[in-house]
Amino acid sequence: MNPPQHRRLELIHRSSGDPARVEHLGPYALESLIDPHEEGAATVYRVQIAPHERTRTSYHGIAEECYFVLAGRGTAILDGREYPIAAGDFLRLPPGTTHAFVTADEPLEMLDVHTPGARPDRDLYFTDEAGPESSAGSPSS
Repeated sequence: MNPPQHRRLELIHRSSGDPARVEHLGPYALESLIDPHEEGAATVYRVQIAPHERTRTSYHGIAEECYFVLAGRGTAILDGREYPIAAGDFLRLPPGTTHAFVTADEPLEMLDVHTPGARPDRDLYFTDEAGPESSAGSPSS
């Protein structure tokens, strides 16, 4: 849940690469760079996908998502269309954009920013599961 709007956000400076901060979601290794109690309008992740992997197709009902490819190569499958991606590439995914990634012989590493913030337990839906339109209540609970 997003923090109250009146709370002052604190400056964050931290190094990336701490295995204790990494959550595994299928082939994704997600390192949250902003902890839930620090969250304001966005969430930020360092995303790593090992070689020879294909992620499940997912989407966000509320969040806009931006990826910046830091290292590696692969294919982004966005709304069913394939886009080759490599270090230096940028992707902007409006809410509802279905997306999956495929890697070949090298890992793919990306910076991933969601606004408003999204976490694996909120505003993340997989196309092979019931989405928010089939559930009662708010999709971002």
